[in-house]
Amino acid sequence: MDMNSFLSWGTLGTFAGATACTGLFTQLLKSIIKKVPTQWLSFLIALVLLAVTTAATGGWMQPWTVWALVPLNALLVSLASNGAVDAMRAMKGNKTS
Repeated sequence: MDMNSFLSWGTLGTFAGATACTGLFTQLLKSIIKKVPTQWLSFLIALVLLAVTTAATGGWMQPWTVWALVPLNALLVSLASNGAVDAMRAMKGNKTS
């Protein structure tokens, strides 16, 4: 793997890449944006991330069917990201959110 392209549009276009970035951004921003519940913040980050990735990899002229799947995929990415954080907390023994 070329370390200069560790985080690329291709990486963000995968489920694992989108989930990792969503989790990272959620953990970084949740202490700054305290009025929004963490699960909602995670979904909003995933939605923006996937919308930008879709636009960057295929252009804004994607068919409507591609754009219709962005919120559904964002929900799945958000749930996976939240589950990964919860699993790490459970392994660590810290079950507070």
